[in-house]
Amino acid sequence: MIQETREEGRGLASPLLIVVDPHSGVPVYRQLMDQIKFLVASGVLRSGDELPSTRTLSAELGVNPMTVSKAYSYLEKEDVVERRPGRPLVVQATAGEAGLHERKRAQLRESLIPTVTMIRQLGLPADEALDILRELLTRPPDEPPAAAPSREDDA
Repeated sequence: MIQETREEGRGLASPLLIVVDPHSGVPVYRQLMDQIKFLVASGVLRSGDELPSTRTLSAELGVNPMTVSKAYSYLEKEDVVERRPGRPLVVQATAGEAGLHERKRAQLRESLIPTVTMIRQLGLPADEALDILRELLTRPPDEPPAAAPSREDDA
């Protein structure tokens, strides 16, 4: 968990929860990247917010500093963060609302890749998968998912 306070547009507004699972099958540096990109796209981290140092984050998460450094380097290459010599790493400025919207779209696109893979593996037609997605998007958030039809319903 990372905690700092926001002062004049710097720092973090509230504690950020970054959790890594070394047994998930996803490399830890990738988990860090994905979570930081999500925090940026969702607006929890804003342009100019400082990220914890490599040493601080690695100590808090109990991971190798080189793992955090690798994640930060990839985030810099993807223009998510900006490295400033002698100063903390910061979230890179977006081009206003359009830039934030594009980051959200990119985050969603990346998150849907495993779902698309599953749809293809199941052999479902795209229009059927889109119908399911539309149904899920229009359902109230607190409504439980509909039960899958049983084999008896198909008969």
